[in-house]
Amino acid sequence: MQFDWDYFFSLFTLADFWAASLTVIELSTLAWFLGMLLGFVLASAKLSSVRWLRIPASLYIWFFRSIPLLVLVVFVYNLPQLLPGAGPVLSVPFYSGLLALVVTEAAYMAEIHRGGLISIAKGQKEAGRALGLGLLGVQRLIVIPQAFRISLPTLINEYITVVKLTSLISVISLTELLTVGQRLYAQNFLVMETLAAVGLYYVLIVTVFGFALQRLERYLDLNLRTPQTLESASTQVLRDSLAPRVSSKVSLPAKGAAPALHLQDVHKRYGDHHVLKGIDLKVQSGQVISIIGPSGSGKTSLIRTINGLERIDQGEILLFGEGFINAEDKPDGRRVRQGVQRIGMVFQNFNLFPHRTLLDNICLAPRYHGVNRALSEQRACQLLDKVGLLAHVHKYPHQLSSGQQQRVAIARAMAMDPDILLFDEPTSALDPELVGEVLTVIADLAREGMTLLIVTHEMEFALSISDRVIFMENGNVQLDASPEAIRAGHGAQRVRRFIGLEESEEERCLLMS
Repeated sequence: MQFDWDYFFSLFTLADFWAASLTVIELSTLAWFLGMLLGFVLASAKLSSVRWLRIPASLYIWFFRSIPLLVLVVFVYNLPQLLPGAGPVLSVPFYSGLLALVVTEAAYMAEIHRGGLISIAKGQKEAGRALGLGLLGVQRLIVIPQAFRISLPTLINEYITVVKLTSLISVISLTELLTVGQRLYAQNFLVMETLAAVGLYYVLIVTVFGFALQRLERYLDLNLRTPQTLESASTQVLRDSLAPRVSSKVSLPAKGAAPALHLQDVHKRYGDHHVLKGIDLKVQSGQVISIIGPSGSGKTSLIRTINGLERIDQGEILLFGEGFINAEDKPDGRRVRQGVQRIGMVFQNFNLFPHRTLLDNICLAPRYHGVNRALSEQRACQLLDKVGLLAHVHKYPHQLSSGQQQRVAIARAMAMDPDILLFDEPTSALDPELVGEVLTVIADLAREGMTLLIVTHEMEFALSISDRVIFMENGNVQLDASPEAIRAGHGAQRVRRFIGLEESEEERCLLMS
């Protein structure tokens, strides 16, 4: 039997087909969007540490991924037999089909979203917490935008799947493309021509909307964006537009004032591993303290307990004489977040937010805490100028060197005008030639009177910048002394050997031999 080309082409002028195409577009778009939203809720619940959220979400995903969509469509359409009150809605094929598609797609999209969520580095969430953002703030501003970018290619593919799955709704007589085609070839028996036209309509829908979604994917792909470096003239114009920066020189504390930071018998355990074994430490305002010691001595754990990234098992941390963190009290998230706003944190691996420009990275926390846009952006530009990166204000973190990224991280930590600034090995992730530019910024902060706690392996830098050097080993503070006392060797032989000022007996014997 010869293919009837005239009839085939005539089907593309048929109003019923175009109306059915609109129905497919409406049904697939709504099902995809609603399924994507419900899927994200399910994915978040499945990743929750709360069992009464995690278990029901896991069961939902398992069940609706196991049920064939055709069975579910028929069941939902006949559900008014069990629930008469649902009749006015579910007796309409469009709404029955939409509900079946949404509950099915939500189960699949939950796994897509879960893949995106678990791919977000832990450090991104910790950076948000260190800036005083609440749980919802971290999710809304940091996690979800990044996870959506990661999941988008698979979500686009799922949209194409949904478009094709709408053909199954024909089983409950929804007037969509396949239903129209079936009615036509039942009358004229031109099956091949009719189904070829139906297939081409689907191809057209997938092509148009797939192209639009791929344009969105390309728009959100930060790797395709050209670095926006300001010219020298533009940089100077921007610098001149900034209000004069008030000196951040910190006045000396009044005599008898409470320490800026006071740790009292702080203990921290990871399971059976006792990391911090009763740390007692006082830090006065304006002091620069370097924390050194061998790997595994508890240096980073100490820093992380100070700004609430790690809970303590025993002891208390006071901030300017006021209660901040107490192991015996019920955790007070609001009080901790308020205290964290006074403590800036610079991480070893920068933990800049990759989906935001340098300007947005620095403005994020001030704006979240109520500073208006104009003031936060002006402050951000001042800080970028201070660390020598004003010309890169509109760049993204991946467009910078590692040394530049760490300087931006310092600027971000300073954006909330903290009273104390913590550094967790700020140069260990840098190439040797980039270390100097970061240390210069830290030295400038020290000269301005900023209270600094620096975990570092840069021994000469620690001795040159610090008011006190704390040597930790096996979870204890073994020495708390001035750099001068360490250089003089007053009871600091172990520390002098660690930093290379003194040879051990074994080393001397080897040299002599």
